[in-house]
Amino acid sequence: MVRNMSLSGWVCVVTGASRGIGRGIALQLSEAGATVYITGRQEKTLKQTAAEVKERGGNCVPVVCDSTKDEDIEGLFERIKCEQNGRLDILVNNAYAGVQSIFGSTGKKFWEIDPSIWDSINNAGLRGHYFFSVYASRMMVAQGQGLIVTISSIGGLRYLFNVPYGIGKAACDRMAADMAVELKNRGVVSVSLWPGAVQTELVSQFILEKDSPSDLKNVFASGETTELSGKCIVKLAKDKNLMSLTGKVLMTCDLARRYGIQDIDGRSVTDFTSIKFLLSRVPYLSWLSWVVPSFIRLPRFVLTLTSSRF
Repeated sequence: MVRNMSLSGWVCVVTGASRGIGRGIALQLSEAGATVYITGRQEKTLKQTAAEVKERGGNCVPVVCDSTKDEDIEGLFERIKCEQNGRLDILVNNAYAGVQSIFGSTGKKFWEIDPSIWDSINNAGLRGHYFFSVYASRMMVAQGQGLIVTISSIGGLRYLFNVPYGIGKAACDRMAADMAVELKNRGVVSVSLWPGAVQTELVSQFILEKDSPSDLKNVFASGETTELSGKCIVKLAKDKNLMSLTGKVLMTCDLARRYGIQDIDGRSVTDFTSIKFLLSRVPYLSWLSWVVPSFIRLPRFVLTLTSSRF
């Protein structure tokens, strides 16, 4: 197989790349020729990701870095400055430590849960993303270009899982947008990326392998692989009109359509904004999904209206 080397010579950082979406992104960036620094708290799992990158012929640098420890983050970027002569092309803010807390508190209201769940959901995530973005931006601004991708979700638009989760994801989207305002004139792009339902290791453990509601199982059973987000970021990074997207919330299904991407297993990517798909999820209207063309999609202004607080 001929490798896509479109990112040859590029330097990237992917946080939380021991498993899940972060691991998938690291695999795709390295397969495209980039040198990828991957972070996580466990050396063992980082080395496993690095070994898989190496098997594919990629270049990966595993760095034990706790996203809740400021000195770890600063040390990482000092190392990259030294080893890569100040070059940094892409930062992917992905690290997240709240999945087990979320599933462990399912069905409980926020006042019934220890308030420390806020820290487990938002420290490694939102707070860590900001710190990584600050240090990455210093390098990118100095070179006059760069791309920061913050992994978020539809939880930033509507209630999902619990209160701290929604606050964190909404803040990630706002952070990406506000950073874009200050970075735009410096040649650096900042976007928020919403993957669809993704078949991560923890999703398999907590949803697919357990007695979960059938509708939830069905969504994830046909969900994206962990590498689709990486395929999208590779294409996004080389988009000649990339700056026109800065500050926006991007969905993997939209990017897959924009760049003609299929998932790594050859499946088409589920378009969660397709009217056909949405109708198929409503029992008494599912018959309409057979007659509605797949290219008819929910207008973006409708999403904006549904999130209006006024």
